[in-house]
Amino acid sequence: MINIPVIDFSLFNNGNSTTKQNLVKQIYQACHEIGFMYLQNHGISQNLIEQVFTHSRDFFNLPLEIKQQFAWSDEHSNQGYVGMERERLDPNKPGDLKEAFNVGKEDTQTQRCGDAENKNFSISVPNSLAKNPDILSFYQACTELANKVLQVFALALQLPEDFFANNHNKQNHTLRSLHYPPIQQPPQPGQVRAGEHSDYGSITLLFQDQVGGLEVQTASGEWIAAPAIPGTVVVNTGDLMQRWTNHVFCSTKHRVMIPNDDRVKQSRYSIAFFCHPNDDTEIACLESCCRKYPAIYPPILAGEYLLSRLQATY
Repeated sequence: MINIPVIDFSLFNNGNSTTKQNLVKQIYQACHEIGFMYLQNHGISQNLIEQVFTHSRDFFNLPLEIKQQFAWSDEHSNQGYVGMERERLDPNKPGDLKEAFNVGKEDTQTQRCGDAENKNFSISVPNSLAKNPDILSFYQACTELANKVLQVFALALQLPEDFFANNHNKQNHTLRSLHYPPIQQPPQPGQVRAGEHSDYGSITLLFQDQVGGLEVQTASGEWIAAPAIPGTVVVNTGDLMQRWTNHVFCSTKHRVMIPNDDRVKQSRYSIAFFCHPNDDTEIACLESCCRKYPAIYPPILAGEYLLSRLQATY
Protein backbone atom coordinates (compact mmCIF):
# COMPACT_ATOMS: atom_id res chain seq x y z
CA MET A 1 0.00 0.00 0.00
CA ILE A 2 1.25 3.46 -0.85
CA ASN A 3 1.65 5.74 2.16
CA ILE A 4 1.74 9.52 2.07
CA PRO A 5 5.40 10.40 2.76
CA VAL A 6 6.60 12.71 5.53
CA ILE A 7 9.42 14.92 4.22
CA ASP A 8 11.79 17.12 6.23
CA PHE A 9 11.64 20.46 4.40
CA SER A 10 14.41 22.03 6.50
CA LEU A 11 16.84 20.47 4.01
CA PHE A 12 15.77 23.12 1.49
CA ASN A 13 17.42 25.91 3.47
CA ASN A 14 19.85 24.11 5.74
CA GLY A 15 21.17 21.16 3.78
CA ASN A 16 24.22 20.87 1.57
CA SER A 17 23.93 20.22 -2.16
CA THR A 18 23.64 16.46 -1.64
CA THR A 19 20.87 16.63 0.95
CA LYS A 20 19.04 19.29 -1.08
CA GLN A 21 19.15 17.04 -4.12
CA ASN A 22 17.79 14.22 -1.97
CA LEU A 23 14.91 16.49 -0.96
CA VAL A 24 14.21 17.22 -4.63
CA LYS A 25 14.07 13.47 -5.36
CA GLN A 26 11.74 12.80 -2.41
CA ILE A 27 9.31 15.50 -3.48
CA TYR A 28 9.43 14.40 -7.12
CA GLN A 29 8.59 10.85 -6.07
CA ALA A 30 5.73 11.98 -3.82
CA CYS A 31 4.17 14.19 -6.49
CA HIS A 32 4.61 11.54 -9.17
CA GLU A 33 3.30 8.56 -7.23
CA ILE A 34 0.48 9.95 -5.10
CA GLY A 35 0.36 13.75 -5.40
CA PHE A 36 0.30 14.24 -1.61
CA MET A 37 2.99 14.69 1.05
CA TYR A 38 3.47 15.95 4.58
CA LEU A 39 6.14 18.62 5.09
CA GLN A 40 7.71 18.94 8.53
CA ASN A 41 10.00 21.81 9.55
CA HIS A 42 8.16 23.93 7.00
CA GLY A 43 8.96 27.26 8.65
CA ILE A 44 5.48 28.57 9.51
CA SER A 45 5.11 29.33 13.20
CA GLN A 46 2.83 26.91 15.04
CA ASN A 47 1.70 29.80 17.21
CA LEU A 48 0.58 31.72 14.11
CA ILE A 49 -1.25 28.67 12.78
CA GLU A 50 -3.11 28.26 16.07
CA GLN A 51 -4.05 31.95 16.12
CA VAL A 52 -5.52 31.68 12.62
CA PHE A 53 -7.53 28.63 13.66
CA THR A 54 -8.87 30.65 16.61
CA HIS A 55 -9.94 33.50 14.33
CA SER A 56 -11.57 30.99 12.01
CA ARG A 57 -13.58 29.39 14.82
CA ASP A 58 -14.63 32.84 16.05
CA PHE A 59 -15.95 33.73 12.61
CA PHE A 60 -17.91 30.51 12.12
CA ASN A 61 -19.45 30.95 15.58
CA LEU A 62 -21.07 34.19 14.43
CA PRO A 63 -24.84 34.13 13.72
CA LEU A 64 -25.69 33.00 10.20
CA GLU A 65 -27.28 36.34 9.32
CA ILE A 66 -23.96 38.07 9.98
CA LYS A 67 -21.93 35.55 7.99
CA GLN A 68 -24.36 35.85 5.09
CA GLN A 69 -23.55 39.56 4.84
CA PHE A 70 -20.22 38.45 3.41
CA ALA A 71 -21.64 35.76 1.12
CA TRP A 72 -19.59 34.56 -1.85
CA SER A 73 -21.15 36.03 -4.98
CA ASP A 74 -18.52 36.33 -7.70
CA GLU A 75 -16.35 33.57 -9.14
CA HIS A 76 -14.02 36.21 -10.58
CA SER A 77 -12.90 37.28 -7.08
CA ASN A 78 -13.71 33.97 -5.32
CA GLN A 79 -13.98 35.63 -1.92
CA GLY A 80 -16.45 35.60 0.92
CA TYR A 81 -18.63 33.21 2.92
CA VAL A 82 -19.90 29.94 1.46
CA GLY A 83 -22.83 28.49 3.40
CA MET A 84 -23.71 24.89 4.21
CA GLU A 85 -24.37 22.66 1.19
CA ARG A 86 -23.88 25.54 -1.26
CA GLU A 87 -20.76 23.95 -2.68
CA ARG A 88 -20.94 20.59 -4.43
CA LEU A 89 -17.41 19.34 -5.03
CA ASP A 90 -18.72 16.05 -6.40
CA PRO A 91 -21.39 17.11 -8.93
CA ASN A 92 -23.06 13.71 -8.70
CA LYS A 93 -23.67 13.96 -4.94
CA PRO A 94 -25.66 16.27 -2.62
CA GLY A 95 -24.12 19.53 -1.39
CA ASP A 96 -21.17 19.34 0.98
CA LEU A 97 -21.75 19.42 4.75
CA LYS A 98 -19.41 22.33 5.35
CA GLU A 99 -19.16 26.11 5.38
CA ALA A 100 -16.17 28.13 4.29
CA PHE A 101 -14.71 31.60 4.06
CA ASN A 102 -12.38 32.58 1.20
CA VAL A 103 -9.75 35.30 1.47
CA GLY A 104 -7.84 36.54 -1.57
CA LYS A 105 -5.68 39.33 -2.90
CA GLU A 106 -7.36 42.52 -4.12
CA ASP A 107 -6.15 44.95 -6.73
CA THR A 108 -6.94 47.95 -4.52
CA GLN A 109 -3.65 47.42 -2.67
CA THR A 110 -4.58 49.53 0.36
CA GLN A 111 -3.43 47.37 3.27
CA ARG A 112 0.22 46.55 3.87
CA CYS A 113 1.38 43.02 4.36
CA GLY A 114 4.86 41.57 4.54
CA ASP A 115 8.08 43.38 3.86
CA ALA A 116 8.87 46.14 1.44
CA GLU A 117 9.80 43.72 -1.32
CA ASN A 118 6.24 42.42 -1.58
CA LYS A 119 3.39 44.25 -3.20
CA ASN A 120 0.79 45.73 -0.90
CA PHE A 121 -2.66 44.24 -0.97
CA SER A 122 -5.95 44.39 0.86
CA ILE A 123 -7.98 41.43 1.91
CA SER A 124 -11.77 41.33 1.83
CA VAL A 125 -12.74 39.92 5.20
CA PRO A 126 -15.33 40.92 7.79
CA ASN A 127 -14.21 43.17 10.61
CA SER A 128 -13.79 40.24 12.98
CA LEU A 129 -10.94 39.01 10.80
CA ALA A 130 -9.66 42.13 9.07
CA LYS A 131 -8.54 43.74 12.32
CA ASN A 132 -6.31 40.76 13.07
CA PRO A 133 -2.89 41.04 11.41
CA ASP A 134 -2.51 37.27 11.89
CA ILE A 135 -4.58 36.62 8.75
CA LEU A 136 -2.32 38.81 6.64
CA SER A 137 0.83 37.38 8.19
CA PHE A 138 -0.38 33.84 7.59
CA TYR A 139 -1.28 34.59 3.97
CA GLN A 140 2.23 35.90 3.41
CA ALA A 141 3.86 32.96 5.24
CA CYS A 142 1.91 30.50 3.08
CA THR A 143 2.92 32.41 -0.05
CA GLU A 144 6.58 32.18 0.92
CA LEU A 145 6.36 28.46 1.69
CA ALA A 146 4.51 27.78 -1.56
CA ASN A 147 7.21 29.61 -3.51
CA LYS A 148 9.89 27.42 -1.91
CA VAL A 149 7.96 24.26 -2.79
CA LEU A 150 7.59 25.57 -6.35
CA GLN A 151 11.35 26.10 -6.50
CA VAL A 152 11.86 22.44 -5.60
CA PHE A 153 9.34 21.47 -8.29
CA ALA A 154 11.32 23.43 -10.87
CA LEU A 155 14.56 21.71 -9.90
CA ALA A 156 12.84 18.32 -10.00
CA LEU A 157 11.63 19.00 -13.55
CA GLN A 158 14.97 20.35 -14.81
CA LEU A 159 13.73 23.93 -15.08
CA PRO A 160 15.28 27.21 -13.90
CA GLU A 161 14.71 27.34 -10.14
CA ASP A 162 12.50 30.46 -10.36
CA PHE A 163 10.33 29.21 -13.27
CA PHE A 164 7.19 28.38 -11.29
CA ALA A 165 7.67 31.12 -8.68
CA ASN A 166 7.85 33.76 -11.44
CA ASN A 167 4.57 32.45 -12.85
CA HIS A 168 2.93 32.88 -9.43
CA ASN A 169 4.28 36.34 -8.56
CA LYS A 170 0.89 38.11 -8.76
CA GLN A 171 -0.25 36.11 -5.73
CA ASN A 172 -3.60 35.01 -7.15
CA HIS A 173 -3.96 32.65 -4.20
CA THR A 174 -6.96 31.86 -2.01
CA LEU A 175 -6.81 31.30 1.75
CA ARG A 176 -9.84 29.26 2.76
CA SER A 177 -11.06 28.63 6.30
CA LEU A 178 -13.32 25.57 6.54
CA HIS A 179 -15.78 24.40 9.18
CA TYR A 180 -17.49 21.03 9.13
CA PRO A 181 -20.23 21.26 11.80
CA PRO A 182 -21.33 18.32 13.96
CA ILE A 183 -23.78 16.05 12.15
CA GLN A 184 -27.13 16.60 13.88
CA GLN A 185 -29.35 14.58 11.53
CA PRO A 186 -28.81 11.73 9.05
CA PRO A 187 -27.19 13.01 5.83
CA GLN A 188 -28.72 12.47 2.42
CA PRO A 189 -27.63 9.33 0.54
CA GLY A 190 -24.09 9.86 -0.68
CA GLN A 191 -23.65 13.12 1.22
CA VAL A 192 -20.27 13.68 2.89
CA ARG A 193 -18.39 16.60 4.42
CA ALA A 194 -16.49 17.33 1.20
CA GLY A 195 -17.16 15.40 -1.98
CA GLU A 196 -14.57 13.63 -4.08
CA HIS A 197 -12.57 16.19 -6.05
CA SER A 198 -9.18 17.37 -7.18
CA ASP A 199 -7.87 20.88 -6.50
CA TYR A 200 -7.82 23.37 -9.33
CA GLY A 201 -4.52 25.21 -9.10
CA SER A 202 -0.85 24.30 -8.88
CA ILE A 203 -0.40 23.28 -5.23
CA THR A 204 -2.41 23.36 -2.01
CA LEU A 205 -1.15 23.77 1.55
CA LEU A 206 -3.54 22.20 4.08
CA PHE A 207 -3.59 22.66 7.85
CA GLN A 208 -6.09 20.43 9.68
CA ASP A 209 -7.20 19.69 13.22
CA GLN A 210 -7.21 16.28 14.90
CA VAL A 211 -10.81 15.31 14.10
CA GLY A 212 -9.80 13.68 10.82
CA GLY A 213 -11.80 12.53 7.84
CA LEU A 214 -9.53 13.47 4.93
CA GLU A 215 -9.01 10.59 2.52
CA VAL A 216 -6.79 10.38 -0.56
CA GLN A 217 -7.30 8.10 -3.56
CA THR A 218 -4.27 6.11 -4.71
CA ALA A 219 -3.52 5.28 -8.34
CA SER A 220 -5.09 1.85 -7.80
CA GLY A 221 -8.35 3.45 -6.67
CA GLU A 222 -7.92 2.67 -2.98
CA TRP A 223 -8.87 5.36 -0.44
CA ILE A 224 -6.35 5.93 2.36
CA ALA A 225 -6.60 8.19 5.40
CA ALA A 226 -4.56 11.41 5.59
CA PRO A 227 -4.80 12.23 9.32
CA ALA A 228 -3.29 15.29 10.95
CA ILE A 229 0.36 14.84 11.90
CA PRO A 230 1.47 17.45 14.47
CA GLY A 231 3.99 19.93 13.16
CA THR A 232 3.35 19.19 9.49
CA VAL A 233 1.47 20.75 6.60
CA VAL A 234 -0.14 18.61 3.92
CA VAL A 235 0.88 19.60 0.39
CA ASN A 236 -0.83 18.29 -2.73
CA THR A 237 -0.58 19.03 -6.41
CA GLY A 238 -3.55 20.39 -8.36
CA ASP A 239 -5.02 20.20 -11.84
CA LEU A 240 -2.95 22.94 -13.43
CA MET A 241 0.30 21.39 -12.21
CA GLN A 242 -0.87 18.07 -13.63
CA ARG A 243 -1.57 19.73 -16.99
CA TRP A 244 1.75 21.60 -16.91
CA THR A 245 3.69 18.39 -16.24
CA ASN A 246 1.74 16.07 -18.55
CA HIS A 247 0.75 13.88 -15.56
CA VAL A 248 4.33 13.57 -14.32
CA PHE A 249 2.90 15.19 -11.18
CA CYS A 250 -0.61 13.95 -10.47
CA SER A 251 -3.66 15.85 -9.25
CA THR A 252 -5.15 13.33 -6.86
CA LYS A 253 -8.80 12.95 -5.92
CA HIS A 254 -9.54 13.41 -2.24
CA ARG A 255 -12.57 13.84 0.03
CA VAL A 256 -13.61 14.47 3.64
CA MET A 257 -15.79 11.71 5.06
CA ILE A 258 -18.20 11.73 7.99
CA PRO A 259 -16.68 9.91 11.00
CA ASN A 260 -18.33 6.67 12.05
CA ASP A 261 -17.67 7.24 15.77
CA ASP A 262 -18.18 9.97 18.38
CA ARG A 263 -16.21 12.44 16.27
CA VAL A 264 -19.40 12.89 14.26
CA LYS A 265 -20.55 15.08 17.15
CA GLN A 266 -17.51 17.36 16.84
CA SER A 267 -16.78 20.28 14.58
CA ARG A 268 -13.87 19.78 12.19
CA TYR A 269 -11.75 22.77 11.15
CA SER A 270 -9.14 23.09 8.46
CA ILE A 271 -7.38 25.87 6.58
CA ALA A 272 -6.38 25.48 2.94
CA PHE A 273 -4.09 27.77 0.95
CA PHE A 274 -4.78 27.31 -2.75
CA CYS A 275 -1.77 28.41 -4.77
CA HIS A 276 -2.72 29.48 -8.28
CA PRO A 277 -0.58 30.72 -11.18
CA ASN A 278 -0.97 34.22 -12.59
CA ASP A 279 -4.21 34.44 -14.58
CA ASP A 280 -2.34 35.23 -17.79
CA THR A 281 0.07 32.30 -17.48
CA GLU A 282 -0.31 29.83 -20.32
CA ILE A 283 -0.35 26.30 -18.96
CA ALA A 284 1.25 24.22 -21.70
CA CYS A 285 3.14 20.94 -21.43
CA LEU A 286 6.70 21.51 -20.25
CA GLU A 287 9.44 20.36 -22.60
CA SER A 288 10.95 18.04 -20.00
CA CYS A 289 7.56 16.36 -19.51
CA CYS A 290 6.70 15.47 -23.12
CA ARG A 291 9.85 13.67 -24.23
CA LYS A 292 8.40 10.22 -23.64
CA TYR A 293 4.71 10.96 -24.25
CA PRO A 294 2.91 13.60 -26.34
CA ALA A 295 1.09 16.42 -24.59
CA ILE A 296 -2.23 15.24 -23.14
CA TYR A 297 -3.86 18.67 -22.89
CA PRO A 298 -4.01 21.71 -25.16
CA PRO A 299 -2.62 24.96 -23.72
CA ILE A 300 -4.98 27.00 -21.52
CA LEU A 301 -4.69 30.23 -19.56
CA ALA A 302 -4.62 29.60 -15.82
CA GLY A 303 -7.32 32.20 -15.13
CA GLU A 304 -9.69 30.68 -17.67
CA TYR A 305 -9.30 27.23 -16.17
CA LEU A 306 -9.93 28.42 -12.61
CA LEU A 307 -13.03 30.34 -13.69
CA SER A 308 -14.50 27.32 -15.46
CA ARG A 309 -13.95 25.10 -12.42
CA LEU A 310 -15.48 27.60 -9.99
CA GLN A 311 -18.55 28.04 -12.17
CA ALA A 312 -19.06 24.27 -12.19
CA THR A 313 -18.52 23.90 -8.43
CA TYR A 314 -21.09 26.49 -7.35
